[in-house]
Amino acid sequence: MSKLQYKKMKREELIELSQQDDFEALEELIKSIQKNVYTTLMYLSGNQDKASDLTQETLLKVAKNIKSLTSPKNFKSWVNHIATRVFYEDTRKNKKEYQLISLEDENNRSFFSAIKNFFTDKRCKPPDACISSELDKIIKYEILNLPENFRIVIILRELEGLSYEEIALATNSTIGTVKSRIARARTRLQESLKAYV
Repeated sequence: MSKLQYKKMKREELIELSQQDDFEALEELIKSIQKNVYTTLMYLSGNQDKASDLTQETLLKVAKNIKSLTSPKNFKSWVNHIATRVFYEDTRKNKKEYQLISLEDENNRSFFSAIKNFFTDKRCKPPDACISSELDKIIKYEILNLPENFRIVIILRELEGLSYEEIALATNSTIGTVKSRIARARTRLQESLKAYV
């Protein structure tokens, strides 16, 4: 089969072929999820290098354990479960690397200065596009500053689109705990974004 044929396949077909030791199907499957895994881990860790390392580890675990996936329909939540487990393991091993973003940090101060200055930037056309872009940065910053247990559930719900049941599975929590954490995360984000929205 040609690479083009693999690219045209549905995810379920790629999973089934991967489980039958079709390495080209597995390669295409891994490529198809790489960006989403990286984005999730970037939001969780707040660090590009760390997110890259954790993405590689997650994708390797997906490839090694693809045969253990019992239902292709659960693939997305299964991958997110692996990614969050990899993240949790790394945070336990490297607690000092995971600290909230501080306004004392010079890079973060310059980030907020840039946000303040952009409102008076006459080069920004159309202005709505600039506001949207800067608001995205502010939202990402506020998400990164949520406590870890809130950050994980809000990312899995709002960015990955997982159901409460899938998030409960990915985080080894009850559905009630997931709903509570999401509600509290949303409340914190609304409070922190009042000045911007």
